[in-house]
Amino acid sequence: MVKPVDPFALHACELLSGVGPCVPKRMFGGWGISTDGMNIAIIAWDTLFLKTNAATEPRWLAAGGQPFVYEAKGKSMKLNYHTPPDEALESPALMLPWARLALEAAVAARKPPKRPRGK
Repeated sequence: MVKPVDPFALHACELLSGVGPCVPKRMFGGWGISTDGMNIAIIAWDTLFLKTNAATEPRWLAAGGQPFVYEAKGKSMKLNYHTPPDEALESPALMLPWARLALEAAVAARKPPKRPRGK
């Protein structure tokens, strides 16, 4: 039996569609959202977080973005994901610059394919 996709995950995919077709997948009790095989967003605790990195994080923080932080083994763990500005949740056009930043971070995180030894 196929479980239905959460309406908020579908909405997030619509918001992020400016960077390409998005696919929602269940992940650790939340959702992962990818485009072109790269994870660009996650949904946890009914909140959308977009992929960030050290180069893009200052822009997210300047816009009021909150980092994705969770507790594991008694420690706070931070992942490279931040919330977009509230107004970006209103339309794909307002989300587009943030979706592009998330895609930029996902592309930068992609590891180059391993070359065969001796070549």
